Amino acid sequence: MNTTVKEQDGNLVAIFEGRLDTAAAAQTEQDLKPLMDSNGRDIILDCAQLAYISSSGLRLFLSVLKNAKPKGSHVYITNMNSDIRSVFTMTGFINLFEFK
Repeated sequence: MNTTVKEQDGNLVAIFEGRLDTAAAAQTEQDLKPLMDSNGRDIILDCAQLAYISSSGLRLFLSVLKNAKPKGSHVYITNMNSDIRSVFTMTGFINLFEFK
């Protein structure tokens, strides 16, 4: 699992590559720390290269969302494949996030 966080057009963008499972969650959580200082900037979670997400990965996404909202930031998910979308639909997470 590889996670890259960068600034793009005034937004914070996290790019996920690989499988976000329990084994990768601890490192991914560390990689996402820059998102915790969003300070009103929107956050984009780019899932184009995300092959799998476990409950640990969903917890990380929810943590980013819960941290961002009080700061006035929006969290958008982009480029989600049908398998990941199915997980979000089955868990109800599809109703928590905004999609681009």
